Amino acid sequence: MNNKDPLSLIPSEMEPAGAYRLFQSLVAPRPIAWVSSIDSRGKVNLAPFSFFNAVATRPLIVMLAIGQKGTGPKDTLRNLQETGEFVINIVSEELAEAMNITSGDWPPETNEFEVLQLTSLPSIDVKPPRVADAPAAMEAKVRQIVPVEGTSSTLVLGEVIRFHVQEGILRPNGLVDPLLSKPIARLGDNEYATIGRVFTMNRPKF
Repeated sequence: MNNKDPLSLIPSEMEPAGAYRLFQSLVAPRPIAWVSSIDSRGKVNLAPFSFFNAVATRPLIVMLAIGQKGTGPKDTLRNLQETGEFVINIVSEELAEAMNITSGDWPPETNEFEVLQLTSLPSIDVKPPRVADAPAAMEAKVRQIVPVEGTSSTLVLGEVIRFHVQEGILRPNGLVDPLLSKPIARLGDNEYATIGRVFTMNRPKF
């Protein structure tokens, strides 16, 4: 253990880019939501977001934090505002490269499924398609869209209304086996992580 005093840094006194890099490397690993959405004209979009997590269980609510694209909303946010539906595709190790390509600043009319020749499957309860090769996907409907005051980000809360899970990765106890689904996670900058070692700790009882 290093006995030296830790650095003490104040975000408002740092260069914004430096504060952001430190922040995203500390809040890690982060799960990745590979979001497929559709606009009011039927154009499909596929983009990844690592400011994503679960926030409630009854009903099942997920959160996406979506930043701006230049001075306007990103395609995904605009689509969710227009149609209120989306699919969260889980990114496996095999899909990492394709996911990274979809993070590019593609024109709004681009269908990333077509560009990457990704096979899509129709959803059941929502209009956006899902990634056929994803180990799992969650169909969701928007519950709330909340601009985060003082920032360029918007918080989207969505209710998960259907799961799609590939055969063979679900354990008898109802949990997905992470060593079989092989999800990747976002770290700082351009770094990603795989699952690595999985261990169990039982909660204490008092």
